[in-house]
Amino acid sequence: MSVLDRVRPTSRERRAARVGARTGRGSLAPLLYLVPFLVFFTIFQIYPIFQGLYVSLTKWDLVTEPRFVGLENYGNLLNDALFWTALRNTGLFVALNAPLAVVVPLGLAMLVNESIPGRTIFRSAFTTPLMISVSSVGVLWVWFLNPTFGLINHYAAMLGLPGQNWLTQSGWAMFAVVITTVWWTSGWNLVLFLAGLQEIPEQLYDAAKIDGAGNWALFRYVTLPGLRATLLFVGVTTVIGSFRVFGQVFVMTGGGPFDSTRTVVQHIYESGFRYFRMGGASAVAWALFVIVLVFTVIQFRLVRDPEQ
Repeated sequence: MSVLDRVRPTSRERRAARVGARTGRGSLAPLLYLVPFLVFFTIFQIYPIFQGLYVSLTKWDLVTEPRFVGLENYGNLLNDALFWTALRNTGLFVALNAPLAVVVPLGLAMLVNESIPGRTIFRSAFTTPLMISVSSVGVLWVWFLNPTFGLINHYAAMLGLPGQNWLTQSGWAMFAVVITTVWWTSGWNLVLFLAGLQEIPEQLYDAAKIDGAGNWALFRYVTLPGLRATLLFVGVTTVIGSFRVFGQVFVMTGGGPFDSTRTVVQHIYESGFRYFRMGGASAVAWALFVIVLVFTVIQFRLVRDPEQ
């Protein structure tokens, strides 16, 4: 075989080149597969966002035509005592739930990541609540927390502790909702942390141990840096989810007692679908969006890698 024969493309190579050329000329074809997604995303996501912004600038009761009022609905928020109560309660829920919903799954993930007997059973047990709907979770924990025959007061009595009216006392109701939420949502964060832990090279731990690092040093200088991206994702999604709390509050307390567990999303729901103040409800929704956006930006700045 001559040199020219080795250089000259074969018939198979020429056909592949023609197919590649046709694919290059028709490079828009793969984008057509995105069209159905983009259509539905625009209809069900983008359009409602801007429609909500428009509604927030109007007075609308779902019966009469919307009447443009400018920023009046936003101004009314400043004098809406229920809004400020709901915002304060939501802030309290975020402050209690977000740290627990990160720390508890992280600790459990580190536990089941070790070679301990029955860790498969533990993983299944910790993630099972994820498969339960929020309404079922609420009903289940209402039964757990029942002051007369609930399991919580039953075991408290066995330990010699006084029972509590968990859902009808202002001092305990929010705490009960937080515990319920942590129990329900920890499984998802556990799965994420477990995946992150398994991506950390074992050699890093071995090298740190050779240098004399103890358990706390291993956690601080190896585990936490290795989980930076996971912590950022879990932290952001947990805070966003905490601001959006509604279902468990609606089922367990209805916002009571005395509005002590009333949240912003519940305020939006009642303003829009009970009192038909759609403009005011949309204004509250946009206010919540801005608040969540600010907290998200702050989290990105706090957790981002300083070298980036």
